[in-house]
Amino acid sequence: MTARRSRHRSAAYAALALGLAGSLALTGCNSHSSKKSSSLSKSSSSSSKSKKRKIIGGGAAAAGAGAASRRVPDCFPSTYKVTFSQQSGPDSHVTVKFKNTAGRDCTLHNAPLLRFNNAKSPLPLLQGTPGHLDGTRLTVPAHGYAYAVLPTNTAATKGTEQKSVTIDFMGVSASSVTHGPVTVNFAEKRLHLSVGKTKVTNWTSSVHGAQLAAGVGK
Repeated sequence: MTARRSRHRSAAYAALALGLAGSLALTGCNSHSSKKSSSLSKSSSSSSKSKKRKIIGGGAAAAGAGAASRRVPDCFPSTYKVTFSQQSGPDSHVTVKFKNTAGRDCTLHNAPLLRFNNAKSPLPLLQGTPGHLDGTRLTVPAHGYAYAVLPTNTAATKGTEQKSVTIDFMGVSASSVTHGPVTVNFAEKRLHLSVGKTKVTNWTSSVHGAQLAAGVGK
């Protein structure tokens, strides 16, 4: 082999070695880049899931707070919120009118508890059976009204003129009250109400509805 051929082969081997080294370096670089990209992708996915969990959790908390703010409080009596009037004639009856003077809704349960002339027990309820309530729950809008009626169209139910009445508002059970009591003095208000052995209807949103429940409406 001549010296020229020997140099030519040496140069060829050197070029081949350089090419293989470059190829291996490029393969290693691509592998590292792929691993890094995969790692970044997993990190991004985890961050996205975490954000979703936070958003969902925050939404649930907000919904819970909203539900709490929407709870309707119980109504409560006062001498200027509860008024009485009596209608005479064949369908004689006493109307109890409640006005919600607040700027938000309130809830009335079943019927008003009325004790005339400091009676030990309130008038019985006209609706439902003794010891069992029918679960009436009336939402009274802000500045709205609710009504209950006592029929006084017979001698026994009309009875005699009363001097005062003490009012409690019922709770969800027969033995519970929400607020009260308050006492209305009929003499001070120049009212003349005759009430005897009668009963009181549940609260309704209209006078006519309460009259029908009492059997004195048409």
